[in-house]
Amino acid sequence: MFLIEETLALRSPSGPITMERAERIARGHACENCGEYNYKRMVVEGVAPSKRSELGEVWRVNKTCGVCGLEHEMGISSQGDVVYVT
Repeated sequence: MFLIEETLALRSPSGPITMERAERIARGHACENCGEYNYKRMVVEGVAPSKRSELGEVWRVNKTCGVCGLEHEMGISSQGDVVYVT
């Protein structure tokens, strides 16, 4: 029983994700155009509380594909969920 409780405690989020974690989540999503995971430019920014959308976006990521050059914008919530990609 102790092992199950310990495992569940390790899986529960301890708070909002860090900028480094948001970058890893963004790198884990393929380009919407060509499907590659290679990005030549990536900028992770925190979203001000007054500018957060109704989606709960905490981190905004702007990235440029290293293969086809398509620019993406991605919103990530405080729990690490991708809330939109354009």
